[in-house]
Amino acid sequence: MTAAEQVFTRANGDRVAVSEYGDKNGQPVIFCHGWPSSRTMAELTDDVARELRVRIISPDRPGIYGSTFVPNRKLLDWPLLLAELADFLHLRKFHMLAISGGAPYAYAAAWRMPERVHAIAVASGAPHIAELDDHSGLLALYRWLLRAHATLPPQISRWGFRAAQPFLSLRPPRRSRALLLNLLQACDADSLRDERAFAACFESQRRAWKTSADGVLADAQIYAQPWGFSLRELRVPVRLWHGERDRSFSAALAKATAAQIPDCELHIVPNAGHYSTPIRHMREILADLVR
Repeated sequence: MTAAEQVFTRANGDRVAVSEYGDKNGQPVIFCHGWPSSRTMAELTDDVARELRVRIISPDRPGIYGSTFVPNRKLLDWPLLLAELADFLHLRKFHMLAISGGAPYAYAAAWRMPERVHAIAVASGAPHIAELDDHSGLLALYRWLLRAHATLPPQISRWGFRAAQPFLSLRPPRRSRALLLNLLQACDADSLRDERAFAACFESQRRAWKTSADGVLADAQIYAQPWGFSLRELRVPVRLWHGERDRSFSAALAKATAAQIPDCELHIVPNAGHYSTPIRHMREILADLVR
């Protein structure tokens, strides 16, 4: 896949790497990638975006892949970055599309600048984890990371992420792909047997790890922190798409999230999981967003 790529330099000198997909003259949609992931995750949208005449603009978050690392950043720093990027691209208004861990970033942008965001769509989205009393609806790995974050000294977490980096930044041999897919439920594994879908999901993760373990850790830590705003304060239309069988964030969490948003359409997708929802239903998601 060849995307249009550029590096935007902010007023403070920080670099933000951006890739574009779809129709360069189409309706602008800013894409928020998942975690651990990077801007090339938006390759999932390319064919559909061309068909629907949508311009997908996908930036790396700070410290991820091609963007400058920013220590001690908060979720509400993100709308300020996006506002600068939108000005640079001469976008007065735009839609937003988020997948998985990109959800809080889309919510934050919509909350901070409702005058610029037409609407947002979230597929397989992360909930406001810091507000959860019950973590049973989260993937076991996420529950373990939350316990580690709460109980271990920060330097231990940093060491752990740096120790994992050499392994997670490698491109796995093709013969190992079947082993990886066997760890997933059937609906997700079937979707990821598509070559381009697998590359979009897992190559974007590898690139995030390859550049900076500290960037991946900083991105992870934001999910455990309060967002600084309430979903009840959103004044932008929100469309939530969530797999009935999602194991990363249960459908019950998606329903609870939707109940907090004043203008929300919730689509629980039957027989779909965390990966298969955005992979198999991207045309519906994107068409509904820009309707």
